[in-house]
Amino acid sequence: MSIAEAKERLRGSIAPIVTPFLENDEVDYKTLEQLIHWHIESGSHGISVTGTTGEPSSLTLQEREKVMETAIQAAKGRVPVVPGTGSTNHAETLHLTKLAQEMGADAAMVIVPYYNRPSQHALYKHFKTIADAVDIPIIVYNIPGRTAVNLEVKTLSRLKEDCPNIIGVKESNKDFEHVNRVLLACGRDFLLFSGIELLCYPMLAIGGAGYISATANVAPEKVAEVYNAWIAGDVKRAQDLHYELMPLNDVLFKDTNPAPLKAALGMMGKIYPKLRLPMDLPSPELQQEIRAVLEGYGLLSKAGSGER
Repeated sequence: MSIAEAKERLRGSIAPIVTPFLENDEVDYKTLEQLIHWHIESGSHGISVTGTTGEPSSLTLQEREKVMETAIQAAKGRVPVVPGTGSTNHAETLHLTKLAQEMGADAAMVIVPYYNRPSQHALYKHFKTIADAVDIPIIVYNIPGRTAVNLEVKTLSRLKEDCPNIIGVKESNKDFEHVNRVLLACGRDFLLFSGIELLCYPMLAIGGAGYISATANVAPEKVAEVYNAWIAGDVKRAQDLHYELMPLNDVLFKDTNPAPLKAALGMMGKIYPKLRLPMDLPSPELQQEIRAVLEGYGLLSKAGSGER
């Protein structure tokens, strides 16, 4: 996908898919394929794997590669696929980003390195080196709550100017003033995606391209409809959906993502509810609350109301 095509196609609800595991802790690639088909049929505008919701730090390098390959092959070009290729290791990030390009991914999402807490100068060098090594469009992923460092607007703007294939950013940043200044500094054609559920709709209002929302895992149709309504000019419908989804958003983040999400998907019969340690499922009390919320949304059918 060219840069121009990417800027046209990479919009709306890009669903960050969980990585399903079998009971024996192995990656369940068959279920991953089924989830991708379900998302496309449900109207998700794109697919992302091995981002935060996909537990990349719990996967081996080989597993990350196979998850990426599985997603690209399952999508068959029906929607864009944007794998997360970043890690705290520069060489590994470079390898995975190059591989995403070779596999035919439509773009790569590269997270700000976590744990290391690099300086802004080091972040610039990290992202520029990766961007210069590939032709694939890159979406920078800024999530200071997980990485312990914020990619500053000046740094991002400099990267956008110096690297033509850095075309956007996923901002999992609760500082709404910050995200406004991203578009002011980087230009309105820069693709701004929300990674904060309660900012998905507000981000569209300031000129955002869409969102990469974990909630899409359990309610892909409604999450995609927020964008569809906004683009169609039905502001009231978009607002109504924004508030309708709030209780679901809230319960899915009462524990660290994707623990509540995987519990919910297990209750829906979509996956075996399993995380790899050191992550684990939420407490029984929270699971009861999740079940009650899912029932309220009509997401538990008789056939899919039990864990697999």
